[in-house]
Amino acid sequence: MESKTSSSPSSSSSSSVIEHEAYARVGLLGNPSDVYYGRTISFAFSNFKASVQLRPSDELVITPHPTHDLVQFRSLDHLVNRLSNEGYYGGVRLLMAICKVFYNYCRENGINLHARNFTLSYDTNIPRQAGLSGSSAIVCAALSCLLDFFDVRHLIKVEVRPNLVLAAEKELGIVAGLQDRVAQVYGGLVYMDFSQEHMEKLGHGIYTPMDINLLPPLYLIYADNPSDSGKVHSTVRQRWLDGDKFIISSMQEVARVAEEGRTVLLEKDYSKLAALMNRNFDLRRSMFGDDVLGALNIEMVEIARRVGASSKFTGSGGAIVVFCPDGRSQVELLEENCQKAGFFIQPIQVVPSCLNEVDLRTLSS
Repeated sequence: MESKTSSSPSSSSSSSVIEHEAYARVGLLGNPSDVYYGRTISFAFSNFKASVQLRPSDELVITPHPTHDLVQFRSLDHLVNRLSNEGYYGGVRLLMAICKVFYNYCRENGINLHARNFTLSYDTNIPRQAGLSGSSAIVCAALSCLLDFFDVRHLIKVEVRPNLVLAAEKELGIVAGLQDRVAQVYGGLVYMDFSQEHMEKLGHGIYTPMDINLLPPLYLIYADNPSDSGKVHSTVRQRWLDGDKFIISSMQEVARVAEEGRTVLLEKDYSKLAALMNRNFDLRRSMFGDDVLGALNIEMVEIARRVGASSKFTGSGGAIVVFCPDGRSQVELLEENCQKAGFFIQPIQVVPSCLNEVDLRTLSS
């Protein structure tokens, strides 16, 4: 997460304008096993981002975004079309939720907060419903602003912060796991172990940053308006809770994909990486089924596979991450096919770790 502030995070920061950014993320391997005591490898990338600005003010104000929180329309037709494409919710509720979660966490953990007020505003260019963690990016950036404004960054451990981001989203009924929030809090490339032992003992996983230079060139494919992004309700979670052997064994295998992927990346064995990415998607497809995944999402994966590239969902659908092992000629063929199909494609720009010295000092040894 990139920081922009006119003063260092100290007591003086409460009288300065503070701005933080959080980036979209890609689940490279292992998802969705993060919510099933699994393992994942994810990274943040700078193609898309959310930013939150905090300004000291006399009263506490959450500023609606002029586009994403639109409340004035040209006509009833405009309103209906807007809701059909963008949904009912912008980012105001996300900012409110993280303020509540942050306040409650500090109170419960004996962290004193000064009484000065502030105004929060946000902006984002992360595509909606694209499986790139746009909502959590807004929450993550806002949390970082609050840490600096109240000068408590050194008191709230980095490992705990993804839990706070997730708790804010759960306040709003958003169902998700920790993976995305870890990638956005840490930045860079992160290997995550969510084994049951760690989750029950620590309340969070074990997160190990990796060198982003271990990654080969990767590409993002997404649709402009992923309306067919798999709207059929999935029964996988309930089947896992009920002890379904197929789901449990398949999810364990998904976790092993990430575990093996860590070694593969360290060795830069990209032919194995390509196979693991494809295996990850095939396992998801076998568990969730095509009706849940959605025809548009499946077509994005297939369009990559038809040129010999490996591909999988970045999240739960809406966008895919692609690796072209044959290089530039394969990329050009993929770009041509995406253009014909009406999909966007762009090279992924991975961001390095965004943790500063204060953050690093809070990490568990």
